[in-house]
Amino acid sequence: MLSLYARLKILREDGGIDGAKSVRLTSNQFLSCFGEPSEVEAEIGQVYTSQGLDAAFSYIESRLVPLFERHEAKRRK
Repeated sequence: MLSLYARLKILREDGGIDGAKSVRLTSNQFLSCFGEPSEVEAEIGQVYTSQGLDAAFSYIESRLVPLFERHEAKRRK
């Protein structure tokens, strides 16, 4: 789910695929900011299983993306 979300988000916002950016969003290093990476991915999977794709994407958008965007802003400086 997270990889699919990352690819769609980057394609929509950047107009193309940016593999390095996708890796930064889905990496264990980034996910560890929220807890054990496999547990974070499992939470996303549970949301998907119980509520569907839109809910899983909303979960990612509200929980992971704000910190990712702050990291990206610092990286650009």
